[in-house]
Amino acid sequence: MLKGLHGRKGIQMVLALASGILFGVLLQKGGATEYDVIIGQLLLSDFTVLKIMLSAVVVGTVGVHLLKSLGLAELHPKPGSAGQSIVGSLIFGLGFATLGYCPGTVAGAVGQGSLDALVGGVVGILIGAGIFAALYPRLQRGILSKGNFGDVTLPRLFGVNEWIIVAPVVVLIVLLLRWLERAGF
Repeated sequence: MLKGLHGRKGIQMVLALASGILFGVLLQKGGATEYDVIIGQLLLSDFTVLKIMLSAVVVGTVGVHLLKSLGLAELHPKPGSAGQSIVGSLIFGLGFATLGYCPGTVAGAVGQGSLDALVGGVVGILIGAGIFAALYPRLQRGILSKGNFGDVTLPRLFGVNEWIIVAPVVVLIVLLLRWLERAGF
């Protein structure tokens, strides 16, 4: 079923747009597009964003691996490196701490009419993407290729069925979410 979508780019674009709008609505309803909520997360006084992200990780992890187990989808992990992770984390953290939005929440915030997200977020993303694209050839030969770990996944690394890793991780995340709720975070 899902493999049939690979050759149908028009349907993919419509599904991506619909999914993006739904995701933005859910982020807005969950409060993750509010500057104060994001800053509260960074100050460890409001864990709304963490709870939304962990819930998305649980749903996404189970959904993707269920589709794979049923033969409806294939996973193609992207190769990575320590250098890519470090550079990406620094850029993400700098933007997140400076503006109070991540790329996902900035789009939702623009959708709800937050001008700071439009001016600072979208313009910042475009400028940052341009700078990264201009520097990419030099970065690729340097830091981005350091510590290459390929397309390894934890199940492949340990040589086990993916559900042996997925199930305990999902249970741990659900327990963490439950503890956060009970603790009043």
